[in-house]
Amino acid sequence: MEESVSAANHLPVSTGMERGHGGRMKGSGMMTTGPYLDGQLLIAMPGMSDPRFERSVIYLCVHSEQGAMGIIINKAAPMMSFGELFAQLDIKGENGPVTPPQELMDMPVLFGGPVEQGRGFVLHTRDYFTADSSLPVAENIALTATVDILHAMASGEGPERAVLALGYAGWAPGQLENEIQHNGWLTCQADDDLVFVLDFDARYAAALKKLGIDPAMLSSDSGHA
Repeated sequence: MEESVSAANHLPVSTGMERGHGGRMKGSGMMTTGPYLDGQLLIAMPGMSDPRFERSVIYLCVHSEQGAMGIIINKAAPMMSFGELFAQLDIKGENGPVTPPQELMDMPVLFGGPVEQGRGFVLHTRDYFTADSSLPVAENIALTATVDILHAMASGEGPERAVLALGYAGWAPGQLENEIQHNGWLTCQADDDLVFVLDFDARYAAALKKLGIDPAMLSSDSGHA
């Protein structure tokens, strides 16, 4: 797993939770086409040698000849919630402090990956989209990395569904393809329930089930999908 790849090499967005311009609108934009896996899930095989990725499910946001970038969607960041992060960032509205609803305050933050763990990323439905800071990934999913989306979420103007992550997983050119060929990862189609709704602990088994695989029967020398 490549830790030195910067998200800025892949994303036409600010890579930290920086100030930007937000808005609630239908998204538009070009997504990668060709033999790439943008918008799909990577599922770690039992033989995964890196403990940080053991039983991981990764939503792949960018995949091209320049490398790949994704967000782990089934592991919570330790001792961190939306409310705690929101307070740390000291986000205020035009009329002073903004108080998110309690349900949002309690929302856990994901461990998105080992690269740049101090940077935040929001994976969300595309009812919230800004041309200058959101990356269209799939028909109904985008990635945004500015503080404005957190303000919008806290104010009730954010996306219908979202997950917030700190850090990301990155691969150098050709590295992900090599790992898949050597049975490091399975791949499958993503769906909104798996990305946004299911409990984190249930996502690994649910992703395997989409491929018709029983986790108990999966061995480290199985082939890839």
